[in-house]
This record gives sequence, C-alpha cells and structure tokens, in this order.
Amino acid sequence: MTALACAGLLAATACSGGSDGGSSDGPVTVKVMTWESAETNAAIKKALADFKDDNVKVELLDTPSGQYGDKLASLTQAKQLPDLFWCGNDTEQQYTSQGLLVDWADKLKNGDGDFKADKFVPSAIENWKTADGQMGGLPSLMNTYGVWYNADAFTAAGLPLPKAGWTWDEMYAAAAKLANKNGAKYGLVADQLTGPDGPFTMSMYSVSAGGAPFTDNVNHPTKAEADDKYKEGVEKLAAAIKNGSVAPPGYDAANVQSLFAAGKVPMTFGGQWLAAGFQTDKPKIKYGFAPFPQVQTPTTLYDSVGICTPQYTKDQDATYKVLEYINTKVWDAVLPASPVAPPAYTPAQTSYFDALTKAQQQTVVDTVKADLSAEKTVGVRFTTQWASQVGDLTTANYQPILSGKKPITDLPSYVDKINNLIKQGS
Repeated sequence: MTALACAGLLAATACSGGSDGGSSDGPVTVKVMTWESAETNAAIKKALADFKDDNVKVELLDTPSGQYGDKLASLTQAKQLPDLFWCGNDTEQQYTSQGLLVDWADKLKNGDGDFKADKFVPSAIENWKTADGQMGGLPSLMNTYGVWYNADAFTAAGLPLPKAGWTWDEMYAAAAKLANKNGAKYGLVADQLTGPDGPFTMSMYSVSAGGAPFTDNVNHPTKAEADDKYKEGVEKLAAAIKNGSVAPPGYDAANVQSLFAAGKVPMTFGGQWLAAGFQTDKPKIKYGFAPFPQVQTPTTLYDSVGICTPQYTKDQDATYKVLEYINTKVWDAVLPASPVAPPAYTPAQTSYFDALTKAQQQTVVDTVKADLSAEKTVGVRFTTQWASQVGDLTTANYQPILSGKKPITDLPSYVDKINNLIKQGS
C-alpha cells in the first residue's frame, strides 16, 4: 500500500499509527513515548535493550518532557500516536470513552502468569476502569501524598515529629507554633496540586471522620456533597488560615520546594516524588515525610499515571508484551537511581523501597507504604472533561470561604454549582 493510500485511511487501516510494523517477514516495531527526563529516558532505553523477542523490536522516541502535552495533542490529532505512550488517568479516561484506546481489561484479567489485575494496587486498577469496565491503559506508577516536615524546626520548637496517626488538630497546632519562626511566615504551605485550596483535601478529613467524600467517583461522578463532617474540616482549615498558621488561597507556591529545602517552610503538603530531588540536592535541614493527618479512619489521596495504547497499534500482542516488560522489569533498572514513585504492579515495588532505604529515606518508605495500604482513599481531582470548570468554580466560590471573604454558609451553593456541572456533563 502506498504512503498516500495510508494517509487517506489513517483511522481504519493497520498501516496507520505509531508502529511501522517492519516488513512482513521481519520483527514488529513497538514504539514507546514517555514524558521522562533525558536521564530517566536513558535508563529506560538501556533497560528496554534487554527485552528479548526475535519478533519484536522496541524503539524509544525522543520527546522533551517539557513539551509532552503539545506532542501528545498533535499526535492524537494526526492519528499517529505511538504504540505505548505515557498518560495520566484523566487522559486515559477521556481517550477510552472516545474509543481511541485498546481495552486491556480482559487481557489483564485472563493473562498468563502473575501479570494480572490482582497484582496491582487495587485503587489504581479501580480508578483506571471506565464506567463500563474498560481499561484503555494500565497504571504504571503510583503517586502518594503526605506532609513533608522540617524535623529541625519541630525539634527546636519542642514539638513531636509528625507520624502516622497524628491528627488534623495536631497539625494545625504545630503550624501555629512554627509560623513566623526562623524566616518562615507560615507553618504550613501546600504545593499547587495537593494544597488545601482544593476540595479534595477536605474530602480526606470528612471520610476519615466517618463522613461522605466530596464526590462519589472522580471519573464518572453522580454527585458532589459537603456533609457536616466536610463542613467541620473546612471550618478548621479556614480558622488556621485566618490565624496565619496556614498559607492562604492564592499563595504563590511555585518555589515551595526550594523554600522548604532552605528551611523557610516548616511543613508542606506534597508527593513522594520530592524524595528523588532531595536525594540529589541534599537539603541542609533534617527532614521527614509523614502521612496526612487523620480524624479516625486512615484516609489518603490516591493517584496514578500509566501507559496507553491507541486502537490502531500495528500488533496488539507484541505491544502488550512490551507493556508487560515495562511494568515488570524496566522499573527495577530505573528506580534505584531515581526513586520517584512506587510501581502500581506490586511485585516491582521492591527496588523502589530498597533504593529509598539505601538512601536513608526511611520516613518516605514508611509513609508510602502506609498510603498504599490506607483503609480509605479519595481521588485527588476530577478526571472529567469539565474538570477545568471545577477549578474556576473553586477559585470563585470555595477559596473565598477558606480566606474568610465568604461565609461558610456559602458552601452548599458551591457544591450545587458543581452538581450542575455533573448533570450537564452526563
């Protein structure tokens, strides 16, 4: 078939897509695209070189991590996505619902050996399913969240170090005592993703206290709600912001990691991935990582990233072999040098935890393990196509409640606006 004929039949023929497939009597080429740094990609490429199959050749594409989103959008539009590409949970959900991705649900359920759904972190598998049970990709790495703390600051203030089981009241009390000390304006400054400015942080508070989550499902929600326990959490957070213990909504947290490393931020919400950077940059302060505080039941945020495959991949079986190899073998070679996240495939987590232990990051090991085994989890954000509109409503209606510019009685109105979005979206 000519190149011109291929161009006219991109969506319907096997000649389209990211893989050239090789000749009829040669190996199939499976192309892989990541958003990783040049250093991490080099480690991945080296690990992929050990993939042994005479019928399959693996090619890692060179894609600058800072331009990944633009590259993904252009390849999607052109129907030239590679056979395996890094994707977020929101992308996987949206692309799967549009019929753009291969559904691996049955393959993972009925596959040979140990590469099956029950070997993955349960919350990751559940969150990668669409409403009708499809899985347009597989989760690869988990994001866990908690509180990074300056151990030196806590010790100097006579405070016990944060640990699993500490309470929200204890965290706010520590933040109040640490504010305006040693160059730190606030006791707690959150990063832009997991900050208390958004509604899902207080969802943790509510669920831990025996209340309802902010939404019943981040992928295909039917409702949002803020019950009495949720309201209680918002009131406590608003009080901590008012007394200057916690940074207010809209605070520029772009450089919070460097400020924390410099001892100017005693506590910050953040993910486990900061450990890899701290391991390299070696902050002068003694620091630790603790699970989010609790009310009663251990509850945390969950999130995972993964790897997706377009419907028009040349050879699904060959692609799945490479996908399995990445999840079961590649992380063993990559994570020891840069322990950014625990694999979603649980048998592959050993190398990640061993690397952190060797680097004397025991509080990170303990907190990530606690998060992965937490009794309750809530999503970190909506993954729907209208999620950006939730952000706009949050800025206009929820954050003013936290900062005291609007009364707590406005909370139901904010929730009603999100429920209207849910109705329109469905």
